[in-house]
Amino acid sequence: MRNLRRFAIAAAIVGFGAVLLGSWTRINGAGMTCPDWPLCHGKLIPSMSDGTIWEWSHRLFAFSTAPLVAVVAYLAFRSRVQLPMLRPWVVAVAALFLVQVLLGAATVKLGNSPISVVLHWGTAMAFIASLVAIAVITTIPENAREPRSTNATTSVSLLLLATTIAAFATMCVGAYVSSSGAGLACLTLPTCAGHVFVAQPAQQVQMLHRTLAAITFLLSVIATIVVFLREPSPRIRATAAVGFALLCTQVLLGLMNVALRLPTDLREAHAANAALLFIAYCCALSFSLVRGLERPHELGAR
Repeated sequence: MRNLRRFAIAAAIVGFGAVLLGSWTRINGAGMTCPDWPLCHGKLIPSMSDGTIWEWSHRLFAFSTAPLVAVVAYLAFRSRVQLPMLRPWVVAVAALFLVQVLLGAATVKLGNSPISVVLHWGTAMAFIASLVAIAVITTIPENAREPRSTNATTSVSLLLLATTIAAFATMCVGAYVSSSGAGLACLTLPTCAGHVFVAQPAQQVQMLHRTLAAITFLLSVIATIVVFLREPSPRIRATAAVGFALLCTQVLLGLMNVALRLPTDLREAHAANAALLFIAYCCALSFSLVRGLERPHELGAR
């Protein structure tokens, strides 16, 4: 199980690196420096001028994930009897990886259209979330079959699930805002030019992003309070606390981006932190779902 956990984490880290490089490439206007796929200007190793190095490095990271996914699938197959819970997650990892490869090609064909960027980003994050789930599952006893739920653990899991979904939706809409050029459609806070309801499409998507961010923040506050009041697991507490801290950082980065008119470094920091925030809540949710299977000494005293 330890080797499976290590390879799942390694695949998640490399996948996260590919996500960051992809975001950086697009934000810097280098998303179409390789106009063909899977080669770049018809070459395996093209000239690295004019920002091509970013797009080429992004693809290199993406393809480097493939052998790690293969190892994860192999090790999970060997562990299928000890931990049947692994099966759907391994299938999800393999399927999402294949879809992500196809979406990478489609994104190039579509010239980094906003919809293709959102689908590419969302699938990548779902892929990483599935790897996180596998890594968490490998921490439970090998002879365990199904988690034992209580009213307390169910309420915590539901709150963390709602927060995770809200964070994912906010992140995907944010990707649309960034890729569609709507980042500065609303230059005032918290309203848009003094209005809550706006007519222009760019302003509408910007306000949708802000609304989802507010919902995520509210859910995060509630989830954090409930976790610390009702959940004894230090793992769930720690990951939920990290998620809330990253969310506060994300709000600050969003405000700074609007105030400073979207400097490149802050835009990338905003995207990277959003991904980390989502991953943190995926960890908290995964730990809560296997909460009943943790070893007693890991739970601490109530």
